[in-house]
Amino acid sequence: MKLSVVIPVYNECATLRQLIDRVRATPFDKEIILVDDCSRDGTRELLKELESEPDLRIHYHAVNQGKGAALRTGFAHATGDVVLIQDADLEYDPGEYHLLLEPIQKGLADVVYGSRFRGARMSRVHLFWHQMANHFLTQVSNMFTNLNLSDMETCYKVFRREVLEGIELKSDRFGFEPEITAKIARKRLNGKRVRIYEVPISYYGRDYADGKKISWKDGVAALWHIVRFNVFG
Repeated sequence: MKLSVVIPVYNECATLRQLIDRVRATPFDKEIILVDDCSRDGTRELLKELESEPDLRIHYHAVNQGKGAALRTGFAHATGDVVLIQDADLEYDPGEYHLLLEPIQKGLADVVYGSRFRGARMSRVHLFWHQMANHFLTQVSNMFTNLNLSDMETCYKVFRREVLEGIELKSDRFGFEPEITAKIARKRLNGKRVRIYEVPISYYGRDYADGKKISWKDGVAALWHIVRFNVFG
């Protein structure tokens, strides 16, 4: 099994080298795909220095478009049997890839979400209202999709390649999370519903002073995207 690790990057110069080292240390046959979304903090210059390293596949956006757009670019260049989304900010631990991949390797799942709230292994205590917003958006999403996810907004989403084939993604920013959830909930493989699992993961959350980028405006937009992609497709 070959793993494609897709990493959207925007202004993560302070954490990117360490993140790449952690991904490299995972014991899987893999390709690492980085998509720089027009960073302005030196990230792009760092990536230019890394272009010669054979295990990295680096792509650049000419203008900032958002996480969803970066993921579309990464997915388009992924060649692995399984595709895994990894943020570049060290909130999520690549050392837990084995937990995310186990349901797929056992033939149980087509998609795996890493949940920060389903008995998380280790989690920083902070940002009460941010967590409440996540719970609220997840429950609204579940009402439309008829899934029982605990963490729709999680970064860690893993897909068998076949699941992503034929799915047209439109969201440029953080609307990707409710969009992909709505579309995999409707997806059929060989006439059957896609099998979705959740596994508990650790979460080392940043606050806004540390560079966290998502805001209340993204939460409001996510609510609209839940309605948009579940009702209008």
